[in-house]
Amino acid sequence: MTTLRIPARFNGPPDSGNGGYVAGMLAATRDEPVVRIMLRTPPPLETPLRVADGNLLHGEQVVATSAPAGFEHEPPPPVAPELAAAVSGAHNGGEVFGHCFVCGSLRTDGLGIQAGPVGSGVVAAPWSPDGTVAIDTPLLWAVMDCPGGWAVPGMFDRPALLGSMTATLLDLPAPAEECVVVGALHAQDGRKIRTATALYGSDDRLISRSEQVWIRLAG
Repeated sequence: MTTLRIPARFNGPPDSGNGGYVAGMLAATRDEPVVRIMLRTPPPLETPLRVADGNLLHGEQVVATSAPAGFEHEPPPPVAPELAAAVSGAHNGGEVFGHCFVCGSLRTDGLGIQAGPVGSGVVAAPWSPDGTVAIDTPLLWAVMDCPGGWAVPGMFDRPALLGSMTATLLDLPAPAEECVVVGALHAQDGRKIRTATALYGSDDRLISRSEQVWIRLAG
């Protein structure tokens, strides 16, 4: 039996794991090249979680499920690093998402991925591995998480949480490599929003890609 524990550093909301990082942890337990993770309940931090039959469990409660999957769209195309750097910080998390490991502007130990708009429904941000986190599946799934969220219109006014994420890794960035992550809006259907993200290396090679479903909070 595999047991996973989400370190407190890798939070999304203050008291639960970042959806992309947790999804990547579960995806790393599978052998398929493309995996879909569905998040069922906020993943608790610093708590032993069991992996059984592709599910992430807290006691008998299902935290997330996993399955092999495929993509519905082409990945968002690359964005010039200079443009990504110029718009970075436009969506900095504020007080609502300020403590998120991926995009939070109030963190000194986060990834600092603060994607800004580069076109209609498209956002981008620069990112480089800083050596404090292993360059692995959970990290790259986390990198691709929040930029998809910032492609969602009105995220501050009506926040949305990650419902599912389908992703694959094609390569790994080198330490300190100057990368760009791009997020794009695909569709909205009531409280359900579909986005996609892609991570590109300094030579514009596609490192990883994902498609996500976000669920707006009721109210």
